[in-house]
Amino acid sequence: MARRFEYLADVEVFIRVVERGSFTAAAVELATTPSVLSRALSRLEARLGQQLLQRTTRRLALTDAGRQYLEQARAAFALLDDAERDVQGSSGELVGRVRLSVPTTWGHHRLPPLLMRFRAQHPRVSVELHVSNRNVDLVAEGVDLAVRLGVPPDSGLVARTLEHAPLCLVASPGYLRQAGVPASLEALQQHACLPFVMPRTGRIAPWAFVVDGKDVDWTPHGAVEVSDDVLGVVTLAGQGLGICQSYDFIVASRIDAGALVEVLPQLRGRHRVFSLLYAPHRRQSAATRALIEVLVDGCR
Repeated sequence: MARRFEYLADVEVFIRVVERGSFTAAAVELATTPSVLSRALSRLEARLGQQLLQRTTRRLALTDAGRQYLEQARAAFALLDDAERDVQGSSGELVGRVRLSVPTTWGHHRLPPLLMRFRAQHPRVSVELHVSNRNVDLVAEGVDLAVRLGVPPDSGLVARTLEHAPLCLVASPGYLRQAGVPASLEALQQHACLPFVMPRTGRIAPWAFVVDGKDVDWTPHGAVEVSDDVLGVVTLAGQGLGICQSYDFIVASRIDAGALVEVLPQLRGRHRVFSLLYAPHRRQSAATRALIEVLVDGCR
């Protein structure tokens, strides 16, 4: 009697190729060759009678049938993972793998102690961590959890607030000795500000202040503009190139060490929200639920 699901290895190849974005990257991870994976995908497409991926020399793109099959195949594999974990977890120790995406600010400065706590509690759970400011597609890329700035409107994702992160202005002592200390918002116009250019819009991110009890968004201008990695403005400020706005959790230790000085503290009072996002329809593993608990509780 033929096995009904002997083609599951080809399904796993399909999922891995989509997640890695190319046959070459998937082949490296699976310790095989791109041609072997290409043949596996062709077998799966022949079995289904549908094209799952549109292939060109430069990129791969899911067809409508491929997108539908990907979501259901991932759900099926998640059920198998759960069944395995239920059996293995009879000892009470969690096992499994969680894919987590975080922005650079949060990944470098907030996540490490929380991840250490999680690893101490669940040493047999592996975490695949992606530190990037790119907004990943959780469903299409198979990401379990994502930390993002703000709350995405009408995204269809579950969003749980992690923290309201306060903002402040900082500069190096050397810069302030040379350029003077600004005494008002108007005085900032005469200083070297370090703006950040938002990747998605190409516009300068406004600085957020409270002036006379009112929220004010102010657009900084300077000879040096930073894009892609917002942590760059803090590095440049620390080297004396100007004034930047950043989160307290990034600059607090540098202020304590004397490397940075807070500027115009009377204008502080604004914050930005960091949220934990995940797909509402996906059945979460026990490991994913445990990581959600650690992240949410750790930020309270």
